[in-house]
Amino acid sequence: MPRLSSAPFLLLFAYGVAFGAASLGTSLPAFDDHPGQLFRLHHLVTRGPAAWAWNPDWWAGYPELQFYPPGYFYLGALLTWGSLGTLATDTSYRVLAWITYLAPGATTFAALARFTGNGWLALPGAFVALTLSAGVTSGLEGGVHRGMLPARLGWALLPLLVLSVVDWLKDTAPSRGLTVPWLAAPIVAGLVVIHPAHAPAGIALLLTAACLAAGRDQRLRGVAVALLLAAALTAFWTVPLLARLPHSRALAWGRLAPLETLAHPLLAVLVVLAVAAWPLARTPADRMVALWPWAVAAIVVFDATALEPHGVRWLPANRLADSGWLAVVLAGSAAGATLLSRLAQRLRLPPAVLGLTAVAVTIALAVPGRTLTLWPAARDWPSMATVERGLRLGDLWAALRSAPPGRVFYVRSAVPLVYGPEWWRPHTHVTALTPFHAERGIVNGTFTHPSPVAALVYSGSAGPGPITQLVEQLDGRALFGRALEVLDPGVFNGWAERLGVAVVVALDEDLPRLRALEGNPVFAGPIRMGPFRLYTRADGVTLPSPVGPGRWRIALEGRDGAWVPARVTHYPLWRAERNGVRLETRRGPAWDLEVKLDGGSGPVELIYAPGALETTAAVVSGFTAVAFGLAGAVVALRRLSR
Repeated sequence: MPRLSSAPFLLLFAYGVAFGAASLGTSLPAFDDHPGQLFRLHHLVTRGPAAWAWNPDWWAGYPELQFYPPGYFYLGALLTWGSLGTLATDTSYRVLAWITYLAPGATTFAALARFTGNGWLALPGAFVALTLSAGVTSGLEGGVHRGMLPARLGWALLPLLVLSVVDWLKDTAPSRGLTVPWLAAPIVAGLVVIHPAHAPAGIALLLTAACLAAGRDQRLRGVAVALLLAAALTAFWTVPLLARLPHSRALAWGRLAPLETLAHPLLAVLVVLAVAAWPLARTPADRMVALWPWAVAAIVVFDATALEPHGVRWLPANRLADSGWLAVVLAGSAAGATLLSRLAQRLRLPPAVLGLTAVAVTIALAVPGRTLTLWPAARDWPSMATVERGLRLGDLWAALRSAPPGRVFYVRSAVPLVYGPEWWRPHTHVTALTPFHAERGIVNGTFTHPSPVAALVYSGSAGPGPITQLVEQLDGRALFGRALEVLDPGVFNGWAERLGVAVVVALDEDLPRLRALEGNPVFAGPIRMGPFRLYTRADGVTLPSPVGPGRWRIALEGRDGAWVPARVTHYPLWRAERNGVRLETRRGPAWDLEVKLDGGSGPVELIYAPGALETTAAVVSGFTAVAFGLAGAVVALRRLSR
């Protein structure tokens, strides 16, 4: 392969840094999901790396990272831990946000430069990967602006997976033994724990590569070994996840709209070029990239048509389609680079001229449909400091710290940043940081969440079934499955009592419809606090208080044999004791933990500890990681000694 010029990559990097400085800057982002993602990083740093670690601060408690991919937050925590505390959690989040923003452009450039042999011809496709929005969740608008950072970072791993099998495909006469794409295993594992919606596309890529290479049967066996290795590396998270799925609610909101996406002229051109990639392909690697978009498309169609009607929700089809669009970008850009290379030879023009011209044409095609996010408006990227000043959050945190004991119930999931009736208007989930700033647990006040208690607040039922609507669409309109205008104080107070709520926070614009708090005999108010209105319960509520690692204590009263709510979410890893005697537990109507009293005296101790399943899965992953790392070190040393 010819030596690549660094100039095109430096040009791409300079543009990316300029955009990042104007959008992310050095401030902590506060738009949309960012505060909630920051809180998850705080959770991991303070409560340890176990995916099943209990988060007592949201939704009456939940094993936060057991039901949300933990990989992104491990990376953020490693920045803090690896710096020996020099980098605060907030700083690590900002650094990782920058890396996540730039990563798809960098990895796509690396993959295309490998295929084209020319950085200038790789530049147009890398530019698209860096700036693409167009409703693609992992794109710049969704992945960076709105804060779905794990989706974007997982997206950036896909071009690395392509690179990991290029040399593997070059062997035209593999030996009779196994030929395994070893580097693919940790990349697929990364996809699974960072954002598993991209994993099917990664698996499809490996199977496509194996089927196109010489020695197909051996290649397929090698891919099977790599996937088994990836499964072992991720068992610590995936095995308990699959076993405990009844304690999570699928987030099935979002819809697949391919025709709307294809209405973008730039993407339509890329699809046409991706179709042309097959006849232009010359090597197995070229053919792999050419077929990959259509393999992913088949998975998306199967997920959207064959599975959903039977009530089996694999992964939301719109999320799976994200990977397909990146595959289209790679295949279309590779085909376009081949055509540009031929044109350069015919016209005797430098590749730099054609590469930069292709970037200009790309921008021209993108402008009508705003397919690419080319430059940020500062007002659209508010920092945490700006939001705190505008919403007077310091006053809110101080008021909550001094309120009677108990959880805070937010009538809304988010706080709008502009006035208007639209649910999708700019907003922030900054209230998700209440436990960090006010040292109070919360119910609601976060982005759409998979816990059963969240499902109860959204729909009125904590029972099984996917959450099919974004919580922002319910803000200011409904709670517990009822319109605010018809939600009466009795129903609201019953759920508030069971969930341990002592403070209710609404917005001023909610009050005309919020019947549940009009003349409420339990919650007095409102207290005005900037745009917020606070209602408090004079006597407070008793919640479980921490007494040691994995141990909480609460005073529960009732007759012998009575079932009493413990005001914490039910989960199989809980057990209850009093004076060393184990008490029976069960699931309550809010999917909360109920304890059967034994007539004894003294507080009840709630103990949370991993089960045999969690421990075994963690041992399997740990052993596999160590063995794989040692084997890699041995191979590297042998190569160095040659």
